[in-house]
Amino acid sequence: MPDYPLGPVVLDIAGIELLEDEAEVLQHPQVGGVIFFRRNFESPDQLADLVRRIRDQRANLVLGVDQEGGRVQRFKEGFTRLPPLRAIGDLYERDSAGALEAARELAWLMAIEVRACGVDLSFAPVIDADDAFSSVIGDRAFSRNLADVTSLGQAYVEGMADAGMKATLKHFPGHGSVEEDSHHELPVDERDFDEVWRDDMAPFRALLPQAGAVMPGHLLFSAIDPNPVGFSAFWLQKVLRQQLNFEGIIFSDDLSMEGAAVLGDYRDRASAALNAGCDAVLVCNQPKRAIDVIEHLNTIAYPTNDRLARMRATASIPSQSLSSLQRSRRWQAAYARASDLLQTI
Repeated sequence: MPDYPLGPVVLDIAGIELLEDEAEVLQHPQVGGVIFFRRNFESPDQLADLVRRIRDQRANLVLGVDQEGGRVQRFKEGFTRLPPLRAIGDLYERDSAGALEAARELAWLMAIEVRACGVDLSFAPVIDADDAFSSVIGDRAFSRNLADVTSLGQAYVEGMADAGMKATLKHFPGHGSVEEDSHHELPVDERDFDEVWRDDMAPFRALLPQAGAVMPGHLLFSAIDPNPVGFSAFWLQKVLRQQLNFEGIIFSDDLSMEGAAVLGDYRDRASAALNAGCDAVLVCNQPKRAIDVIEHLNTIAYPTNDRLARMRATASIPSQSLSSLQRSRRWQAAYARASDLLQTI
């Protein structure tokens, strides 16, 4: 099967098995990865088999999932139930050292379980600072305190790295200060650049050197740039690449979200995101639109780069089944820590 360079499109599949037409799509050179959802998961063994079948089509595809914990956890049965990040942030207020250790160990636990089934990455962590009224962030954030978010985010990134997984920081430059949910509408933040740089961007500025990827939010800073962040050369090239010297991958947020609809149809959204500076575009829950994007990018011969391939899980961590992992002392200790935190929410 082909093993050519990865294209920029990250898409999904319909269910727990790989269909014949889906296998054909995955072989297209404009495809670079697959993102899994709850509907793709039945058990760890089923997931591992699905991963093998996908890799039979393209061994180098990057496979990802949103496995944050709390209300955003796609793989459940047979995996550890993870608390939301806010539970770690609440612990930090009582026991900072214990919370930092919890952040490291729960990040390791999340990442190592995902890796045990052959998935490369979880799009995590959320390092937005939640201002208590965001309808989409909420307890997905560690805290509303920027210093706490930075400290806990650092520990979390370290824990993921210990499991051989690179972190994806989201949602740049900070989604927690707007009320609207970008899944349903385009949030507008009216603050000026200096305030955003000083406040919401503080965790990103601190953690970018350790991150493999960044995911910008679908939100508009109306006083700073006329384009939403994920479609803005100002935010992605001038700020993220030039001012902050970020060299990792920039994933778009899902182009199917209503926050992206202001850019036009899916072809327009993909072109705008890539031209602004994204390296990969996510097209989720819309298989026909994903094919439209693939065909469009193929027509214009969109060039590939090697950034997406860097998000493959590192080979230095020995592969093992989830069942064998769960017999290890470290897993058992981390599982107990997760269970204790769940009791606090």
